[in-house]
Amino acid sequence: MPADTLTRVFSALADPTRRDMVARLAERDATVNQLAEPYRMSLQAVYKHLKVLEDAGVVSRPPGPQPRTVRLETEVFDEMNAWIELYRERAERRYRRLDTLLEAMRDEDMRDEERDDHDQDR
Repeated sequence: MPADTLTRVFSALADPTRRDMVARLAERDATVNQLAEPYRMSLQAVYKHLKVLEDAGVVSRPPGPQPRTVRLETEVFDEMNAWIELYRERAERRYRRLDTLLEAMRDEDMRDEERDDHDQDR
């Protein structure tokens, strides 16, 4: 996924109303009026939120007569997940290397303490 596409998707999902719309569309497709029901905002404001989601590729509305249903485009989530997973794996590898280093340091400390104890017993 190109970086500017990722930026548009993350920007679109930064708004809690749009995330709520996505959550509801994950359950089922809906018309704009159905999507607008729970919000205290004008239908025009709902259309603005949908436009942002559409421009980011998160949702689509097929051409045709009104009322058109809004549907979630799941491919964009696969691409986001791949991007997130890439950095999660890198971070986990880094933490595993740190764990290995800390374990080696702890083992060395234990050996030093055993040597010190052994030297004191003489």
